[in-house]
Amino acid sequence: MPLHHAVLALLTEGESHGYELKGRFEEAIGPQWGGLNIGHLYQILDRLVRDGCVTRSQVAQPDRPDKTLYRLTPAGQEEVRQWATSAWVRTGGFRDELFLKLFGASALGADALEDFVTAQRQTYLSELAGLSRLRRTHTADPLVCLLLDAAIAHTKADLGLVEGAVERLAPLTEPKPGAAGREVPLDHPERLPEQAPREQSG
Repeated sequence: MPLHHAVLALLTEGESHGYELKGRFEEAIGPQWGGLNIGHLYQILDRLVRDGCVTRSQVAQPDRPDKTLYRLTPAGQEEVRQWATSAWVRTGGFRDELFLKLFGASALGADALEDFVTAQRQTYLSELAGLSRLRRTHTADPLVCLLLDAAIAHTKADLGLVEGAVERLAPLTEPKPGAAGREVPLDHPERLPEQAPREQSG
């Protein structure tokens, strides 16, 4: 996740110190993203200073430790501009545990798939209700609203996919010959006791 670029974007508004950057990031991105670990943030800032994108200076304070301020360099300004204006390309594919669960449930049979779909559907409906409540409480912040709208759209898409899973995956839930747990008739050779080979008389 290119958090270092987000930090550069914050610094386009002027020099700042670590905790101020943390607060501004969390305020700008909103509850849908989550908090920013301060230790991780300082690691990012160290890297940006090392790479020449940010400078670091100390400001003396009379009644507390010196404050470290970070300022964007021309190289950092160019880096964030190139990042922010170029198209995003998905690099991690579409790996999602949802599909692994659909695979596992369909392998167990129609009943298991139905149970999973019912549980997952309820989870998505609960998520949509929570996201809608958040959306109503952040109407004054355009960026947070956009992030929440994206989350709602993704959740609705996943809900539609799950709701159609039972029908679409029906061929995978049919019993397969030789599958574990199959019923074997009592008169089938596999259920008959094995006979010991008859000894030959000499």
